[in-house]
Amino acid sequence: MDHGSNASDQPRTRTARACDSCYKRKIKCDAAIPQCNWCSHHNIPCTFDRVVQRKRKRDDEGGRPKVSRLSERISRIEQLLAENLLGDQISVPGDSPRSFEVNTTASSSPSNTQLPDSSSVRVHFAGKELGVISLLTGTPFLFPEGQEWIEARTGQHVSIDKLSPARAPWDKERGQTLNSVLMNMNMNTSNPYELPDWGTMQVYFQAYKSSNVMRRIFPVIDPELFEETIRTAYSHSLSTFRYGQASARVCVIAFLTFVSRLPDVKHIVNTTTATAAIDHDLLATKAKFFMPQVLQESASLDAAQAVTILTLFELSSGNMRTTNYYAALAARLIFMLGGNRLDGQAISTDERSQQEHSQLRNIFWICYTIDKDLALRTGQPPTITDENCDLTLPPGYLDRAFLDVENEEVPWYGPVFPFDLRLSIIKARAHRELYSVSCLQKSDAELLKSIRELDDALEEWRLSVPPRWRPTMSFSSETSDPNMRMHTVMLRLNYHLCMTIIHQASGRCKAWMQGQSGMMDGVSSSMALSVEASRSSLCYLEAAEHVVVDGVFWTLIFYPMSALLTIFCSILQNPLDPHSREDLGRLNVATVMIERIFSRKLPATELGHFKLVADFIVELKRLAECAIDKAWAEQRAASH
Repeated sequence: MDHGSNASDQPRTRTARACDSCYKRKIKCDAAIPQCNWCSHHNIPCTFDRVVQRKRKRDDEGGRPKVSRLSERISRIEQLLAENLLGDQISVPGDSPRSFEVNTTASSSPSNTQLPDSSSVRVHFAGKELGVISLLTGTPFLFPEGQEWIEARTGQHVSIDKLSPARAPWDKERGQTLNSVLMNMNMNTSNPYELPDWGTMQVYFQAYKSSNVMRRIFPVIDPELFEETIRTAYSHSLSTFRYGQASARVCVIAFLTFVSRLPDVKHIVNTTTATAAIDHDLLATKAKFFMPQVLQESASLDAAQAVTILTLFELSSGNMRTTNYYAALAARLIFMLGGNRLDGQAISTDERSQQEHSQLRNIFWICYTIDKDLALRTGQPPTITDENCDLTLPPGYLDRAFLDVENEEVPWYGPVFPFDLRLSIIKARAHRELYSVSCLQKSDAELLKSIRELDDALEEWRLSVPPRWRPTMSFSSETSDPNMRMHTVMLRLNYHLCMTIIHQASGRCKAWMQGQSGMMDGVSSSMALSVEASRSSLCYLEAAEHVVVDGVFWTLIFYPMSALLTIFCSILQNPLDPHSREDLGRLNVATVMIERIFSRKLPATELGHFKLVADFIVELKRLAECAIDKAWAEQRAASH
């Protein structure tokens, strides 16, 4: 038989496709003529009659291999984010230097002029891909599909400038404040390298040493070693630098900048002496002038302490971008000094070296906890990877972790840090196993297995906490906690946050879209736990209002805002659920609660950002209420 007589038929060896029998059985076909090996052995006809639909290459590909789905998705994310960010740019009237300064300091942001990172973290809820968290700004950004879903559930137009603002609600724009400080320094001809008054420095140093509470929670220095740091910083004239002195000087400035804001330290100073008010922004700006010199010096404990303290200061001030930079720099210094390891780097056995390495490990743990928090707040991957660290807890840590931390009468046994270090380890594991780029390809079964294992680890931690301090899995307005302190507030909020982020990952399970009944039970219950943890965060924060200290707006605002977003999505997903009306009530009181708790003694310069937060919550409440009303109206119409 002449197989090549028909001009419309292409030789089978050129297409290298399987015959109909091999294709049906999903086995490899050698496409031999006139019969393939399989058909020849089984004495059956070897046909190629099935229709093969060949994908046409796009004209603009020029013969290159097709773009992968992942690349197309990344390009689409970049395009949508770029359009959103560029659309938010503010035109600058006129071209005079003054008009440019006014506009840039008032409202523009570097995030509005740069393209986002291509690996932005995707946001899912109940199987819907709502948008991304920009790795550049940490801002949730809605895809058109996310907007369409919200509009379909609510029947309302979505105010994108409120739900996807240029900056996240927990991130402050520092440009205006920083420029004002620089202007004042120039006008006053202030020496940017001038150190704080020595007497003022000593007052706050002594107050910090006498506050066991602050030393337990923020072990940013070793008092004995820091006395030498002070002597080094003040020992030479301002016009000359001795090698290593820049690190000591910036450490002194950073210390005063941060500890002068701590409530207990301020109380001790105010009740014991008359000291002039501290200009924190001025000190923080002065610290930046020393950084080039610090980076030219060899890594030292003073340098690591200084950058870590500045990281804490910027985090507590809401400056996420600056916090990110400082945190990465602090991590590098700690790694260079061997603080990521228990044995240090060629550490000697003398007492002084052991004392320095012990303090370096304290700095390591502070940076570790900040690093894991930043990964959740910004969507960026952690700088410190667990694989490169010895995560052995400090000696005696578990014995003192749940003493009455805020009782000044309790003797100094060692640091306990802002919250339990083991929760930070669980956060790191959750990010690695649920939200890292490498785990986004997990199947539903693999994803739910990781969620279950992390939930077991979190529950094991919870049960290890003494009953007096142990968080309950759920907290309602009827529940009481007689042991409420600021430290327990942080413990509780971080526990519920861990519960939320662990179970919220079930939102990207494909079972939501495929309707797999066997899988849906586990997925739905996991999502329900995430929502309940968010409810508990809001309820506990409201109940703990009387113990929340002043000036913690930027420290705590992330927790209620992330809880509100989860509850909002839950209402839209299940508007007829009996809990939806209760959740709507939580959104209704959220603005008042947050204003009552956080706006106390809020500087006038930050009131504008508080309005952004309030507008964000009001928009969530409006859309959630519309979703519930729409669902009930449709149900009534269907019943008639």
